[in-house]
Amino acid sequence: MAVSAPLLSAEDLAVGYFSSRNTPRAVTDNLRLALWPGELVCLLGPNGAGKSTLLRTLAGLQPPLRGRLMLGNSAMQDLNAPARARQLSVVLTDRLDAGNLTVQELVSLGRQPHTGWLGGLSAHDEAQVQAALAATNTTPFAGRPVGELSDGERQKVLLARALAQDTPLILLDEPTAHLDLPNRVALMRLLHNLARQTGKAILLSTHELDLALQAADRVWLLSATGTLHAGTPEDLVLSGTFAAAFAREGLAFDPTTGTFALHAPAGPTVQLLGEGAAAFWTRRALEREGFIPSAAPAPLRVTTPSILKADSWLCELPGQPAQQHHSIATLLAALRPLLPENHLV
Repeated sequence: MAVSAPLLSAEDLAVGYFSSRNTPRAVTDNLRLALWPGELVCLLGPNGAGKSTLLRTLAGLQPPLRGRLMLGNSAMQDLNAPARARQLSVVLTDRLDAGNLTVQELVSLGRQPHTGWLGGLSAHDEAQVQAALAATNTTPFAGRPVGELSDGERQKVLLARALAQDTPLILLDEPTAHLDLPNRVALMRLLHNLARQTGKAILLSTHELDLALQAADRVWLLSATGTLHAGTPEDLVLSGTFAAAFAREGLAFDPTTGTFALHAPAGPTVQLLGEGAAAFWTRRALEREGFIPSAAPAPLRVTTPSILKADSWLCELPGQPAQQHHSIATLLAALRPLLPENHLV
């Protein structure tokens, strides 16, 4: 699909807030951004970096401190609320007071920018509501009062309302915050497919770093210093930009697995030979115990079943007979006596 212009763009944008003395305080500055049809963009960054402030500014809910913000071909400040609502829908983490509305009634409110406050729903409007309920798997409780829903159910209903609004652009702030793992995965898959299939541009802020790296077409990575890096997830990981943005003492990002290490192992080095799932999970187990897995030769060597073509792990130490273990648990039990005290940081 050929596209000629972004759905949202910003030039020389500064976002932030005003202090008690009405002094502007920028959390990030000199931004040049663009959201294009058909892409899912994840806004990532450490706590306090200003992700929510940036998202609210892009949604037109607070003014920028400086710069130009365009929604389509129009300046954001020139659009009134109804005009913005026909171009972008927003799902925030703010607590919702829905009164006695049912789920279907709340989702139907997403059609208001198209019908007006007193306008009835046409057959097309009803179809949009039903499609939004089905897409978010909220149809089974469409008749329930919103006040009776769990936090996770309520979050999916708010997404359904945004989908019913049927805007070219959707902005979401922490949409997976109250969902369990299966629903977090399902929601990210839904948003990815929605961008692909409908041509919508979707921007969401999230702390689901592993899911964002898998699902996002592009990542906007906001560092603690207010610098924003934009690019494909893979480029940001391989350049070291991703790891640097989340650097913490005793915490390291592993670009080979896309995960953060819980520990900084300080035990013996292990030459790990193998590939595939067995090698991956053996590496995880060795790191958890405090060993340092490596592909380079080392006095201690572990070979995984993927190499042996068997169901056992081979452990070798100089001057000792090789040992076979039929599970990672027995392998670790045999290796633990080799660890020094205080081997985990």
